[in-house]
Amino acid sequence: MYAIIRAGGKQAKVSSGDVIDIERLKNDAKKLTFSPLLVVDDDGNAVSDPKVLGKAKVTAEVVGETRGPKVDIFKYKSKTGYSRRQGHRQTYTRIEITGITLPGQNKSAKPKEEPAAPKKETAKPKAAASPKKESAKPKEEAASPKKSSAKPKAAAAPKKETAKPKEAKSSEEE
Repeated sequence: MYAIIRAGGKQAKVSSGDVIDIERLKNDAKKLTFSPLLVVDDDGNAVSDPKVLGKAKVTAEVVGETRGPKVDIFKYKSKTGYSRRQGHRQTYTRIEITGITLPGQNKSAKPKEEPAAPKKETAKPKAAASPKKESAKPKEEAASPKKSSAKPKAAAAPKKETAKPKEAKSSEEE
């Protein structure tokens, strides 16, 4: 199950257990709730009805704050001696999605735990393991190439000359 949420003016596709960075939140709350814009359940059914989505919730827990990459700003105008330098690093709040609840469902989406390794079924030995039946032919004949029922190709006929070489005209014939 996943949902599309809006946080900080941007939209993000989230599912249970995801850790994402959103625009910095100034409040000190440890738990957050978002109302989703779209929810898709495990069967692939999309829910976009505003009445149902008004009751749906995406819960998250604040993990901490991070800072984005540095952005360098350099303003320059030629022939005037004007240049300005400035830098900026955006602050983000890192959150972990703890659950997606949709009304009308008896369970909420929680982080999936890794299932135990499934037991491998023991396959029966294939027929290749059993001895093959040999034909009554001796090995020398079995090793020789098989004759095909197709007719052998006839030897290619030599190419006919289509263009005859021109004889040079002699000055006597003219």
